[in-house]
Amino acid sequence: MLNRLSTYFYLRPKVVLTLFLLPPLLWFLVVYIGSLITMLINSFFYLDGFTGKVVHEFTLKTYAKLFDPTNLQIFSRTTIMAASVTIACVIIAFPLSYYMARFASKRMKTFLYLAVTLPLWSSYVVRVYSWKLILAQEGIISWFAHLIHLNWLLDLYLQLPGIGGPSLSISATGIFIVFVYIWLPYMVIPIQTALERVPKSLIEASGDLGATPAQTFRSVLLPLAFPGVVAGSIFTFSLTLGDFIVPQLFGNSSFYIGKAVLTYQGTSGNIPLAAAFTMGPIVIMITYLLIARKLGAFDAL
Repeated sequence: MLNRLSTYFYLRPKVVLTLFLLPPLLWFLVVYIGSLITMLINSFFYLDGFTGKVVHEFTLKTYAKLFDPTNLQIFSRTTIMAASVTIACVIIAFPLSYYMARFASKRMKTFLYLAVTLPLWSSYVVRVYSWKLILAQEGIISWFAHLIHLNWLLDLYLQLPGIGGPSLSISATGIFIVFVYIWLPYMVIPIQTALERVPKSLIEASGDLGATPAQTFRSVLLPLAFPGVVAGSIFTFSLTLGDFIVPQLFGNSSFYIGKAVLTYQGTSGNIPLAAAFTMGPIVIMITYLLIARKLGAFDAL
């Protein structure tokens, strides 16, 4: 019996491949795609203001509420924050990734890999709460500012509209700092991997043809590393769009998409509006991916 079964599978490799792929495909279709479809269906319902119950009738009323000025501000605020975090992660990650790919010894590269990925080994919530203590009014940053007599400069910065607050732990700046720290490893690794794929012969040929280091970087390294930048930005941009823990802990009364979804779904019980809000980041990411594809970022991945 076992010999027949093994012979049957040996002669039919496509059947074996189907059996191996079936469980993850079913999980993907039922749990992942199914939940997205369910969320999309719920976004076309609406909440009855009198009874407080969800009315299961197809309507665009819920989506019309997304175009209220307050909700549009939430989308723009979150998108600007996600773009700012992504740009900051690229600026910080690129030099480090370049050093790891081109100059670091094996021992140093191992140490840097460990340093970059070590925070990922701990709990996300623990890392976020640790920054709550660092950025607090009694935290180490405020203490150091008092130590070097620059507390007046910090107080002046916190008074700036839009980015300031009572302290760094309750401000848009605090949200930005924590987001950059949390998502930076997701930018370093893809860029470093892309830079390692660049043949040294191309860089040497560029130098032999008379190109300056700046020209080599602009014309050779940057285009070839661009797919890695896009891959990392997909993580940083999308994760910032949907995160609700950091805005909840470090934000003030200004809402972000994740915080708005949590409020509408949990406090208000307005599941249709929460589902419609969730469609926003999906549309934004689809647009972002289409633009990246148009720029040819996926051709070298």
